[in-house]
This record gives sequence, C-alpha cells and structure tokens, in this order.
Amino acid sequence: MGTAGASVAGRRCVRIREPNPATLIGQGQLRETIDASRAAAANVLVIDAELLPRQQRNIERAFEGKVLDRTGVILDIFAARAQTAEGRLQVERAQLEYLLPRLSELWVQFSRQRGGIGPFRGPGETQIETDRRLYRDHIRDIDARLKRVREQRGSRRRRRRDAGLNVAALVGYTNAGKSSLLNALTDASVLTENRLFATLDPTTRRLDLPQGGELLLTDTVGFIQRLPPRLVDAFRATLEEVLEAQFLVHVVDAAAPDMPRQVREVERTLSEIGVRARPLITALNKSDLAPDVDVADFPNSVRVSALTGQGLDELRDRLGEAARASSVNVTVRIPYAESELVSLFHRRGAVLREAHEPDGTRIEGTLPAALAGRYDHYRVEAERP
Repeated sequence: MGTAGASVAGRRCVRIREPNPATLIGQGQLRETIDASRAAAANVLVIDAELLPRQQRNIERAFEGKVLDRTGVILDIFAARAQTAEGRLQVERAQLEYLLPRLSELWVQFSRQRGGIGPFRGPGETQIETDRRLYRDHIRDIDARLKRVREQRGSRRRRRRDAGLNVAALVGYTNAGKSSLLNALTDASVLTENRLFATLDPTTRRLDLPQGGELLLTDTVGFIQRLPPRLVDAFRATLEEVLEAQFLVHVVDAAAPDMPRQVREVERTLSEIGVRARPLITALNKSDLAPDVDVADFPNSVRVSALTGQGLDELRDRLGEAARASSVNVTVRIPYAESELVSLFHRRGAVLREAHEPDGTRIEGTLPAALAGRYDHYRVEAERP
C-alpha cells in the first residue's frame, strides 16, 4: 500500500469457506473487519480480492467509507506510474473497463431522466445509459489511438528485424531490479525505485557485447501474483516486446523471502501471454544480499547485483553466447565501394578474421540470421586452416 501512497493502519486475514454473493465475506466477518478498521482510525478499506460491483457497493454502505479491491489498488498505482502517452492510454482504458460495470452501482440511488424535445420524443435516456454510452465511446477512441501506437511499435520491430538486430527482453516479478540491471549493463538512466511497478513503459537500450556485436536490451513491466486479466490485456501491447525477443533474461530477486513463488508466477504469466520456448538466462539479482542461493536450481543462471556490479561481466558473456548461438557463420568479400556493409558487419556481427585484398575486404565471422541474407551476393569459400 505504500506504493499507492497510503499508510497501513492494520491488517486482518479472513478465511472464506464459500464467497458471500452480497459482500464476499460473511456478515459477521464484515462487522468484525469494519470494527477493527474504525478502531485503527482507517478511512479506506482495502480487500485483497476482486470484488463484484454489487459486493463493493454493499461493503461501502456498511463501512460508510471508501472501499478498494485488488484491481482498484493496482490501477491506482499504474495511473501514478505511467509516463508515456501509450502507458497512460493503456491505464485509462483499463480504468474505464473497470468502472463501466460499476456505473449501475454508482447511480443506484438516482433515477434521473433527461427529457426529450418536441411532442413525439420519449422520456429520454437515463443518466446511467448516457454515461455507459460515453464510456464505451471513449474506450473506442482509446482503442483507435492505441492501434496507431501499436502499428508504430510494429514498424520499429520490423526495422529491427530487417537490420538483423538481436533483442533480449528483461522479464521478472515486479521490483526484482530489472530497470536497475538495465542501467548497470547499458549505462542507461531508467527510473529505478524500491516500489512495485516502477516501470510500466518498455525501455530499449543498446548493449555492446564483449566479443563483438551488439543487441537491444528491453526493460518490461513487472509481473505480480494474480494480475487481473483486464490488466494483462491492457498491457498486451507492451508485452509484445517480450513476444518478439529472440531470448529472455529472467531477473529474479534472489533476496525475496518468497522467491520460488515469484519465479513460478513469472513462468505462469509468460505461458499465459503466449511466449514460446526460446533461450533463457536467469539473472539472480541482489545476490549480494542472498549469497547462499544455489545457481544449480536455475538453468543457465548467473549471480548478479545491479547495485555492486557483481556478475555483470559474466552476464554480458552469457548474452554474447546467446547472440552467437542465434547467428550464422559467413565468409564474405565485400568490394571497397560497399564499405558501409563492412561497418555494418562490425556493428551487428562478430568478426573473427579480416583481410584487405586487392578486390575488397574479406571477413570471416558470424552474423544474425536475419541479417545474413544481405551478404549472400558477396559470399566466398572459407579459408582452410
């Protein structure tokens, strides 16, 4: 709750055998919870579950104050965190989707009618019908704007593929340290805070690899346990960056008390959004605070600390290995008039041997598979050792 700007006055665990259709929890449990809230001088009651609109209204009536469910709190945090136009649009759309079914509860105490004009008009539409129509119109407008943003993002991804750029996506539970790791690896200046959902908008930076070549490293929104489906849908455009990446870096908070649960939640969410099998590196972040974590429990893992720099060189080496594994070996002779292709080879690939011959520059090395086709015309036989 601190992330949402609230102070926690108290907590109470309520066991539910069977959800109450009217209030989720039983009437006796509700009275005890409200009494405890009033004794702690709380002015907001937060329920760590998804409430139906009717349940939320009934609890608010009994509490005589503001009631938020899990989705409402996360939306509030998202609204405060979104920085880009796309992020704000995605949050606004999710908020409207959340509020739309609650309009009937908001207007349950009113039955205002809007009169028509002229003798042949009916009594008019109710205020709730007007509001619903306005909300739906606004959602359609946001969808149209988001579609344009997604098309622009798709164009950028196509240009990356055409340029043969490898992309690695940083994924992980919220507050695992993905943005801090991106900053440490690429000297970026992405906002980092010790709070949930500090990053909502994807950020991509270039990373020069130790043995030549480069890749793009993308920071993505953090996952969380029981992330409401409407929020997954709202940020699907952002998560497309994960779907398009050639390989993933799963950033794990090695110092988290519930680390195994967080790891399982990330794996479940990746499966839900349709991430197919691909190379994965596990970065056990904050290892300076958890030196006893066994890397054998995680495939292809490395202990790192974005704060101290521990393990960053090894992580860069692993990224380089992953990039080379997705590359092809080529030997080319490039005419001197095509010097830009030589420069491109150095930037995007890894040069093993280079020689300046009478009719051009001969290069042996590896190139990203998507880029290799641009050099087909200049391929020659590799020299035998």
